[in-house]
Amino acid sequence: MHAGPPITAADIDRVRDVAARLNAAWIGGRFVSGKGLVRRNDLSPYDGRVLAAVEMSDASQVDAAVQAATQALKGPWRDMGPQGRALLLRKLADAIEANTQEFALLESLDVGKPIQHALNDDVPTTVGVLRWYASLVETAYDMAPTRRQGVLVQIAREPQGVVGIVLPWNYPLTTLALKLGPALAAGNTVVCKPADDTPLTTIRLAQLASEIGFPPGVINVVPGTGKEAGRALGLHPDVSAINFTGSTATGRQFLHYSADSNLKEISLECGGKNPAIILPDADLARVGDDLATGFLMNSGQLCSSISRILAPREREAEIRTFLANKMAEWPIGDPFDSRTRIGPLVSDIHAAKVNRAIEDEKRRNNDLIVSTADVTGASARLVAPIVFFNVAEPSPAWTEEIFGPVLSVRFYDDLSDAIASANATIYGLSAYVFGKDGKSISEAAAELDAGFVAVNAFCEGDFTTPFGGFKTSGFGGKDKGIQSLDQYSRTKSVWWAV
Repeated sequence: MHAGPPITAADIDRVRDVAARLNAAWIGGRFVSGKGLVRRNDLSPYDGRVLAAVEMSDASQVDAAVQAATQALKGPWRDMGPQGRALLLRKLADAIEANTQEFALLESLDVGKPIQHALNDDVPTTVGVLRWYASLVETAYDMAPTRRQGVLVQIAREPQGVVGIVLPWNYPLTTLALKLGPALAAGNTVVCKPADDTPLTTIRLAQLASEIGFPPGVINVVPGTGKEAGRALGLHPDVSAINFTGSTATGRQFLHYSADSNLKEISLECGGKNPAIILPDADLARVGDDLATGFLMNSGQLCSSISRILAPREREAEIRTFLANKMAEWPIGDPFDSRTRIGPLVSDIHAAKVNRAIEDEKRRNNDLIVSTADVTGASARLVAPIVFFNVAEPSPAWTEEIFGPVLSVRFYDDLSDAIASANATIYGLSAYVFGKDGKSISEAAAELDAGFVAVNAFCEGDFTTPFGGFKTSGFGGKDKGIQSLDQYSRTKSVWWAV
């Protein structure tokens, strides 16, 4: 847990002042305003107050950012080599760590997540990711295949060039680190497009990077809409690669942009409808906190959230009581109350979407329980967690990503049927198995059609292990792990006749 001083009203006001100044594109090491640009009020999800009136970048600003990134590729950034890049990544990690409270408050204000979550998850993960990629770039080597007579072969990694990073709104800071770390470690420069609703920590990180010595143009940020800034980035002929996290529908659009421009490499981490299979011998006393966290963390606004549970029918009564009790342990409300574990959803639009999905399922299914947890404060964007039981397999509650604190449960008689139901989805991001018997766990994990499977835990691994999905959940690469360098590098074979 973060050991810093308690958060005060003065701390929040101070960071609100910082947020108000994060209101334009960051290009070439400075804020750049554009003529006639539309300003969008960035609102705090809990109280609806304006944090910043942010200029929405247009195609001309995206072009300016790409040109700044292109120019930076030719300057000191290219010449400093792996050791110099590693040094700057560590300095950036140190600077973020020194400003933990500021970044946590910015993230909490902008996203609505509880401050304890931001302090103890988002910021430490960001710091750890940057340090790990600094170490990785220092220890990565080119390859030389077995020597042949009269021939010497070198397989070298080179940077892609200018990389576009397109971020989601649910974890803007940590997702940025997971993309920025390997992109910069590999020697690229970047143009980042944060989500419309949550641009603040992305802009602040770019500003801080300049303050601690990153050359101008290495990290650029263009806040803007997907239709304007996202499209311009996807179609730009001088962008060599795009890494995107977000919805499957938008991910598909970036594939079209690539095909319509320069065939830039595209890496997508998209949606999920992630199942958890509870085996008959699962010890709920041992794994219960992980199950609850998987469903409730960040108000269910997590691509790897547990949104479906398949449980043995003989334990139905126990499962119902268990889920009711666990929901009651997660207080709802004010993100800056240290007791709060569930904050508001990110926006009015998203809260309305989640509430529509809940009401839609209620019309066909009244077998449900709603959280009885304590609530502090009031917000139109607070949505109480809810569990639906015996959800029909064709129901949208079973098949579609809701991205909120909504859990669907079905009970099975045969494990093979449960696995088939878990796999009957267009998604394949994460899956979870809870149980004791090693053989049953191993067989279930092998059969689940997902890019990441956790056993007796809710997690995405750590930043040393690759993360990404199958089917419509992923395309073109993985976040995290040494494997993530592949999407930010191009390989060149050099064949010497000697």
